[in-house]
Amino acid sequence: MAGLVRTLFLLLAVCCCAPLSAQDSAVGSLDELLERVREIHNAESTLNRKREQRFVAEKQSQKQRLEETEASLAAEQRRSDEFQQAFDSNEKKLVELEQRLRERAGSLAELSGIYRQVWGDARAILENSLISTQLPGRMAAMDELALQQELPSIAQMEGLWFALQQEMTESGKVISYPAKVVSAGGSAQAQRVTRVGPFNAVAGGNFLRYLPASGTLQELPRQPAARYRSIAGKLETASPGMVPMAIDPARGAVLDLLGQLPSLGERVMQGRLVGYIIIAITIIGILVVLQRAWQLTTIGRRINKQLASEHPDPGNPLGRVIAVYHENRGIDTETLELKLDEVILKNTPGLQRGLATIRILAVIAPMLGLLGTVTGLIETFQSITQFGTGDARLMAGGISQALITTVLGLSAAIPLILLHTALNSKSRRLVGILEEQSAGIIAAHAERDGHHAACA
Repeated sequence: MAGLVRTLFLLLAVCCCAPLSAQDSAVGSLDELLERVREIHNAESTLNRKREQRFVAEKQSQKQRLEETEASLAAEQRRSDEFQQAFDSNEKKLVELEQRLRERAGSLAELSGIYRQVWGDARAILENSLISTQLPGRMAAMDELALQQELPSIAQMEGLWFALQQEMTESGKVISYPAKVVSAGGSAQAQRVTRVGPFNAVAGGNFLRYLPASGTLQELPRQPAARYRSIAGKLETASPGMVPMAIDPARGAVLDLLGQLPSLGERVMQGRLVGYIIIAITIIGILVVLQRAWQLTTIGRRINKQLASEHPDPGNPLGRVIAVYHENRGIDTETLELKLDEVILKNTPGLQRGLATIRILAVIAPMLGLLGTVTGLIETFQSITQFGTGDARLMAGGISQALITTVLGLSAAIPLILLHTALNSKSRRLVGILEEQSAGIIAAHAERDGHHAACA
């Protein structure tokens, strides 16, 4: 239609331009024009048909492409639905896995915390254990098992388990091994050390203590009592089997406390002046007791010897009593009794000499102990007044003096009283022998005088 319109417009244009005077040529030109219009129309129609055919072909192609695109879209839609379903399913699985991850991460975090705690406790035990002197390299192995941020591995947990198992196994052994020992004077030398589990270590009959800072063993500056050192010495030379041994269940703490205990001399020094006076009184009393015991024993032997002899011995009281009788056989009974009583009275002080001194010393000793107690309490209260009760060591001096002087006073008085009682009993027994023999002599003399009077 558009080509036909253009042809008509072209025809009108040609007619307007042709000369009007030449009729034949105008007609011929119109025919030609018509022919040309027809040719143009045919050409355009052919072209339009081709174009229509091409449009129809393209429409079919576009339709086919549309169908293919729609099919592809449907396929992609189906894939999208499948992917959406898979996505939703994966979302649910992801939530479940995240929940399981949190639960397991919490368990692993708890495991990590427990491992760190056990590792710290185990390292402190191993560091302060006597067994470390026998196995010095195990602390480095323990440090390698320490955690930074990550979770413990199987190898680390097995290493920690092995360290604890080794400590438990070695704790049940009594074993000897060479180790460096620092003497009380500060010199270090290699010695044969005998270890009793994790409790005690001895070398050369002396108890040792472990110094974790330096990893060495040191002799205690103040060893326990001799009986414990004797047991330690026997343990070092003992053959396999059961042997007695004193152990420190506190792993050295009890030995340190024993080392802090004052010796006998230090305790005496805590009594100060009053304590020294009590000790002096005790020594004087013991010397008097010994002197009187020896003298009374000697006199008793002599008296017993005199009892077995008829001849008087002036070297003992009974002999002097018998000698008076032999010198005065001819006097009357009353006069003889008076003379014998005189001799007994003269010999009695010799038998009882020193007993009053012992009794006085036995009474003075606890009184001095009480004096020291009061003095110590006064000093303690003065310390409390000046420094308060925050530090008990400031009060220890006065309390020690108060207690030690009491102990010293009682320790002096009790044996002196007992010895005084024993000596007094022995003295009275000897005086009783003199009085008994004197009464016998008087009775025999009176019987003889009565017999003579009857004969006269």
